[in-house]
Amino acid sequence: MSSSSEKSHFIKTKAQEMGFMYCGFSKAEKLTEEEDRLEQWLKSGMQGKMAYMENHFEKRLDPSKLVPGAKTVISLAYNYYTEQKQEDKTAPKISMYALGEDYHFVIKETLRELVSVIQEKYGDFNARVFVDSAPILERVWAKKSGLGWIGKNTLLINKQSGSYFFLAEIVCDIELEYDGPIKDYCGTCNKCIDACPTDAIEEPYWVNGSKCISYFTIELKDEIIPTEYKGKFDNWMFGCDICQEVCPWNSFSQSHQEPRFNPSERLMGMKQNEWQELTAEVFNELFKHSPVKRTKFSGLKRNIEFLKD
Repeated sequence: MSSSSEKSHFIKTKAQEMGFMYCGFSKAEKLTEEEDRLEQWLKSGMQGKMAYMENHFEKRLDPSKLVPGAKTVISLAYNYYTEQKQEDKTAPKISMYALGEDYHFVIKETLRELVSVIQEKYGDFNARVFVDSAPILERVWAKKSGLGWIGKNTLLINKQSGSYFFLAEIVCDIELEYDGPIKDYCGTCNKCIDACPTDAIEEPYWVNGSKCISYFTIELKDEIIPTEYKGKFDNWMFGCDICQEVCPWNSFSQSHQEPRFNPSERLMGMKQNEWQELTAEVFNELFKHSPVKRTKFSGLKRNIEFLKD
C-alpha cells in the first residue's frame, strides 16, 4: 500500500509534467479563520453587484460541502505570463490573462487528465476539479498549500514567479502529505496600493471589489459605468493589470509554455480606431474562445466608449 508521502511525490511530479508551475496540498477542513473576514467583506458591500459572491457561504468555507468525505485540497498554479504586448500603445488594453484561449477550458481539461492519471495509479477516489468555477476560496487554499502568500493587492504571489498565474484545485478524499504556508514577503512595499487609479485597495490586504477596474469592465452589467471613474481607467477595456505591473515580485515572471494562451496576431495588431469601430462580427471572430466573451459585444463597446475623452 502506497504511503501518503509516495502519493504526494507522484502527484507533484505528474502535475509538473502536465504543465503546472506549482502543486501543494492542504488538509480539507473548514476555514474557520476566514469566516469572519468573508462575512465582514460581504456585509461591507465590497462585492458590489456581484450577487453570486453572497451565495453558498458555507461551501466557500468548507470543502466537504463540495466533496463529501474530502480529505485534501490539491492547489495548483498555471502560468499565463507573456512578454507580448498590444502593438498600438494607444489602443484600449486587455488584461494579460485574457489574451489567449479561455483558461477555464484549457486548465480544466488538464486537471481531469491529472485526476485520471492518479486514479490509474492508486485506484478510484472521489474528486472534483475547480478553475475559478465554484464557491471555493482559491487563494486561501493556495496559501495554505505553500504556493505563495496573499499580497496587499489580495493576489497570490510567489517569490520565484510573481503573480501572473491561474489557480486551480482538486478536492479529493485521498490523504496526502500536507504542505504549510510560507511567510509574507510584501514587507513595507505599498506600490500596488499607490498605483491603483480607483483606490480599490483601500488598505493592505483589503480590496473593495466594487471600485476595481476589472469589476467595472467585466462584472458590472449596467449600461453605464459611474461617471466619477471617468478618466481613471488607464485605458483598460477588459480587466486591469496595474497592481501586478508595479509589483516587484513580477520582475521574476517567466513566459508561459502553453500554446493555447498565445494571442492571435490580429488581436495584438488591432489599432485604436479599429477598436472604436468594432463590430459584433469582428468581436465574435476575435474572441470566439476567449474569456473576453464574458462581457458580450455590448459590454466591450460600453467600455471602449467610456475610455473616450
